[in-house]
Amino acid sequence: MNIVIVGDGKVGYTLAACLAKENHDVTIVDQDAAALEKASETLDVMCVKGNGANVRTLLEAGADEADVLIAVTTNDEMNMVCCLAAKQLGAGYTVARIRDPEYTESLTVLQDKLNIDLVTNPERATAMEISRLLRFPFAINVETFAHGRVEMVEFRVDEFDPIANMSLITMHQRYPGVLCSAVLRGHEAIIPDGRHIIRAGDRMHVLGDILSITNFFKKLGKDTKRVRSAMLLGGGHISYYFAKSTAGMGMNLSIIEILPEKCRRLSEQLGDEVNVICGDAAEEELLEQENLTQFGALVCLLDRDEENMMTGLYAVRRGLGKVVVKVDRPNYVDVLSDMGLDSVVSPKLTTADTILRSVRALARSQSSAVVEKLYRVVEDKVEALEFTAKEGAPYLNIPLSRLRIRKGVLVAVLVRSRKIIIPFGDDHIEAGDTVILIARASTIGALEDAIGEGDVRR
Repeated sequence: MNIVIVGDGKVGYTLAACLAKENHDVTIVDQDAAALEKASETLDVMCVKGNGANVRTLLEAGADEADVLIAVTTNDEMNMVCCLAAKQLGAGYTVARIRDPEYTESLTVLQDKLNIDLVTNPERATAMEISRLLRFPFAINVETFAHGRVEMVEFRVDEFDPIANMSLITMHQRYPGVLCSAVLRGHEAIIPDGRHIIRAGDRMHVLGDILSITNFFKKLGKDTKRVRSAMLLGGGHISYYFAKSTAGMGMNLSIIEILPEKCRRLSEQLGDEVNVICGDAAEEELLEQENLTQFGALVCLLDRDEENMMTGLYAVRRGLGKVVVKVDRPNYVDVLSDMGLDSVVSPKLTTADTILRSVRALARSQSSAVVEKLYRVVEDKVEALEFTAKEGAPYLNIPLSRLRIRKGVLVAVLVRSRKIIIPFGDDHIEAGDTVILIARASTIGALEDAIGEGDVRR
C-alpha cells in the first residue's frame, strides 16, 4: 500500500520503520530537516520536507493517491487538518493522533465531520491499559477481543503453580473454558499443542471469556481481586484519564505532581475523589510520608524514563504488590523485565501498535473474511487475529477436525451470538462468527490462508 506519514517524531519513525519492513511504500512528511535526514539514511522511505497541512506538500507526498495517511505530529489541530485535507485530495483511509482531553467528549462528532477513519489517543489508551493491568495484579499484559467479551492474559508461571510441569491437554481437562494460545520460553515463541508441557518461568497467554479467565486464575491461587488503591506519579493526561475512568468505582487514588499549576487544575477537574499532592514524586521521603506500602499499586508516569525505572524498582524492593512503569524508549522494555518490572506501558508504542493493527488489518482484508483486530504478542513473533467469517466461505459448517488447518495456526476462540466457544474438533465455524486465530507473525491475512478451499479431510 501507499502510505503517507505526517510527523517524523518517535511515533512516526517507528511506524515508518515497521511499515517499510512490511514492504509498503512509505513517504514521511516533516518540517525538521535533521529528522528527515535520519529517516532517509536508515529507512527505505521517501521524505518530503514541508508543512503537512499544506495542500502542495501533501500533493508532493502523494496524498492524493495514498491508501492511508497517518498524522502523528505533536499538534492535535495539525493532525486533524492533515486528515481533512488528505481526504479531500483523495486519500483512502486517514488516521489522526488526538491527545487533548478537551477534544475527548466531542471526539465522535469531530471524527465524523472531519471524515477521519481512525482516531488514536495514546494517553487515554494507556490509561485503559493500566486499568486492565490492575484488574489482574499478577498479569504482565491484558488484551481484549470481540468488543471486550474475550480476554487474553499474559502471566508468568511460578514454580509452585499447580499447572507447572503439566501438559496442556491435562490443563484444559482440569480447567475448562480457557485456552493457552501462546508461550514465551526464554526468547522462543511457541504456539503449543496439547502435548506441550508447561514449565516454571514460561510467559503464558491464555484466552477465554471474563468469567472463565477469572475462575481459572482463582483455581491457580492467583490474586484476582482488582486493586482498590493506587498511587500515580505525575499529573499528566494519563493520570487524568485513569482517574476519570475509575471514578465511582470506589478506588482510592493519590496523584503526586511537582507543578503547583497542574495540581490546582487536577484538583478542579477531579474533585474530592482524588487526593492530589504537590511534591517531587522521585523523592523516596515523600513516598514514604504518603504511606507508599499501604497502596495496592504504584503507577510511575513521570516524564523521564530513568526516574520511572528507579522509582519502580524502589517500590518492588519495598514489597509493593503491583508496579506499572511508563517508558518511551522501546529498548528499555526487555531490560525492565529482566529486573523484575514486567508491567511496562508506553504511550508512543501504544499509538504505533494501534495504528499498525489498523493498517495491517486494512492491508489484509479479504471479501470473505475481514480482519477486525490484529495484535502482535510474544515479542512480536506471534499474532492474534480477529476475523468475521462471511457467508459463502468454503470452511463453514464443517467440523474443525475435518479441516486441514495450516500448521502453526490455532483456532483459539469462536464468538457466536455473544456466546464464547473454546473450540474442539467437533465445533465448526458459521457465517457471522467472530473467529480468533493465533499464528506466526505475518503468515495469515485471511481465514482462507489458514483453512483453504478444498482442504477438507475425507
